[in-house]
Amino acid sequence: MIRPATKLDASELVCLIDCAGYGIPLGVWAGMLDDEASVLEVGRKRAMREEGGFSYRNAWIAERDGAVAGALVGYRLDDDIDLSDINDVPDTFRPLMELEAEAPGSWYVNVLAVHGEWRGTGIGGALLDHADQIAATTGARTMSIIFESENDGGRRLYEAKGYKVTARRPRVAFETDRTGSAEWLLMVKDLKV
Repeated sequence: MIRPATKLDASELVCLIDCAGYGIPLGVWAGMLDDEASVLEVGRKRAMREEGGFSYRNAWIAERDGAVAGALVGYRLDDDIDLSDINDVPDTFRPLMELEAEAPGSWYVNVLAVHGEWRGTGIGGALLDHADQIAATTGARTMSIIFESENDGGRRLYEAKGYKVTARRPRVAFETDRTGSAEWLLMVKDLKV
């Protein structure tokens, strides 16, 4: 079953988003620490926001046997992406912004994450199919996803769903980074309209 996320899913979203982000989200949230008790609390509060890309409103939860098995976070990118302030962005995020700008107006799969025990059971594919359905309601003509070059399992799944690599950028390591991937890859596919 796939359902829209609620504010009550914020803790699960934080766990899955950090898993999908190989530690980068934890690093971002650590830089936002203020009066919060923990980095995870920063992430949880961000997931509970009403607005912004990383909001429960842009998330869907996959459940299996009553348990949260995976999540999708996605939204339509602007038709015109302005990179004029890219030099004000930390080096780690510049390649991601550049790749997003290569797919303006696409429905962007920002996070696709499945808990380890549920991987290989079709949940990731079902979430991508769900993303296609949502994207079709937004008028988007393409889908896009950015992922790390060493994620072979993800690449096989995306290729099976019709995505093709259209651009790449070198990765800039982040302090909390847990991967050795050399590149970010942008994959795009046309939506059937």
